[in-house]
Amino acid sequence: MATTGRVGHPLPYDVYRQAIERETLRFAEVVRDVDPGTAVPSCPAWTLADLMRHVGTLQRWFSALLTARVRERPSSRNVDPGPDDARERADWVAAGVPAVAAVLRDTDPGTPMWAWGEDQYARFWARRMLFETLVHRVDAERAVGRRSGVDPVLAADGVDEFLVNLPHAGSFAPAVTELRGSGETIAFRCADPGDGEWRVRLDPDGLRPLTPTDADRAGRPESQAAVRASAADLLLLLYGRRQYHEDGYEVTGDTVLLDRWFAHTAF
Repeated sequence: MATTGRVGHPLPYDVYRQAIERETLRFAEVVRDVDPGTAVPSCPAWTLADLMRHVGTLQRWFSALLTARVRERPSSRNVDPGPDDARERADWVAAGVPAVAAVLRDTDPGTPMWAWGEDQYARFWARRMLFETLVHRVDAERAVGRRSGVDPVLAADGVDEFLVNLPHAGSFAPAVTELRGSGETIAFRCADPGDGEWRVRLDPDGLRPLTPTDADRAGRPESQAAVRASAADLLLLLYGRRQYHEDGYEVTGDTVLLDRWFAHTAF
């Protein structure tokens, strides 16, 4: 497992393509035949009907971007909004899987493209689509009282993807741009076999994920705050689906710094 800064070294592209299909169908299975008016506690003010529309439209938008190989930020999101009858939306989400699979299969992951994150290539969108879908699958399972599980390899990659792209998320999560400091470092440490960690530093001009080279150059100074947990629990923590004071997290250092981090990084 690697420290933060694996841009250019994500999981193999086919892993994302296959995992997106699995996660989308799993999401659709969870929400099918369930009251679409069920509240989704991890997405305040949303119901399962809202969540289904979000997942379906976002996948179709990502697919449109990949199909067009966009090189500039798009000005609109004109995609199929799904059926008005929320009871039909689970099938609508599932029905989009073949088209998503086809565009991912037909796209060279190294194609230069506009992306809001660090990696300006088509592979950015496959990686992003996976974790959007996976986290919302967990949201749906929790809303209906199902136990959730996340593959640890995917979870570790999701932690990396989140932290690497977070500095670029200000366009839709403006609080991120206000997260500054004077060099304080936060470590997220994985408790799964093969231990690893991701470090981020709060500089006067914003947050910065530390690459292995950065960390080695700095001599790996002690972090001011650290959270240790399984990769799955770290992923859900970073996405605001869990809290660090819950069972499963080992916290050391400055909790005020951690509170400031989480207050600014929710999206």
